[in-house]
Amino acid sequence: MKTLKGVLNTVSNALLLPAVGIAIFLALWSITAQSIHTSLGEFPGPNAVVKQFSTLYDEHIAERKKAEAFYERQEKRNAKKLEKNPDAVVKIRAYTGKETFVDQIFTSLVTVTSGFLVAAIIAIPLGIWMGLSAKLNSAMNPIVQIFKPVSPLAWLPLVTMVVSALYVSDDPLVSKSFLTSLITVSLCSLWPMVINTSIGVSSIDSDLLNVSKVLRLPTLTHIKKIVLPASVPMIFTGMRLSFGVAWMVLIAAEMLAQNPGLGKFVWDEFQNGSSNSLARIMAAVIVIGFIGFLLDRIMLMLQRKVSWDKSSATV
Repeated sequence: MKTLKGVLNTVSNALLLPAVGIAIFLALWSITAQSIHTSLGEFPGPNAVVKQFSTLYDEHIAERKKAEAFYERQEKRNAKKLEKNPDAVVKIRAYTGKETFVDQIFTSLVTVTSGFLVAAIIAIPLGIWMGLSAKLNSAMNPIVQIFKPVSPLAWLPLVTMVVSALYVSDDPLVSKSFLTSLITVSLCSLWPMVINTSIGVSSIDSDLLNVSKVLRLPTLTHIKKIVLPASVPMIFTGMRLSFGVAWMVLIAAEMLAQNPGLGKFVWDEFQNGSSNSLARIMAAVIVIGFIGFLLDRIMLMLQRKVSWDKSSATV
């Protein structure tokens, strides 16, 4: 009986209560939306947003068909040219149609993941070094605390100017807009990882440190066998915070700089001002929030995989 009751409680907490919460939210949203009137019409309720999801997907399919037809026409034209002259030089031009909503989701995901990984490559080794060296921590801490609260809106103009001045190429590997967004995301998501990693390393149990001293472990072995396993929970806490910051920063940067991605989609729809713009913006807001939730869950799953302390990965 106790087992059955435990199963029911688990199911209730995992499925029933979230479903009730979502249902209440949707009901309140639907009721409230009917009483809000803007210059573009009534504020969109759940039904209007669901319809726009369908429309946005249909637009994506239509755009893909246009791209396929574009390449097919080029292939036929090139085939005819080669028939007449086998030595002719043929080219395939890239399709330059507008990015769809789905395309912009993918663009934003690639950008935020790249920026986050760059930040992690810098922040985690730096945080470990700061945690192991009290002197370095004292020297670096003021810099970290000064730059930690700086808004992406402040970084973006500086990054844009630097990238424009230094990244000059006739055949660039990546676009300037991608590089600008990536660097801005990295700069803003760097600090939570540095802080949490350094705190995790500096607060390792003294018994573990004494074991390392007794065994006279080399520095790299000490870090690999003692430091990293003991500080994994704090490192991943910093990484989860940083991924959330990175996602918020990216959307703001894309809106301000008009770089391709979900932020640009939201801004373009706001500027468009059509009767469907509010519903399309609300659809983008839901997608942004859902992706942020998924990114956090992914980091939590990774933490559970690598951490010895499973209780640290339950939130």
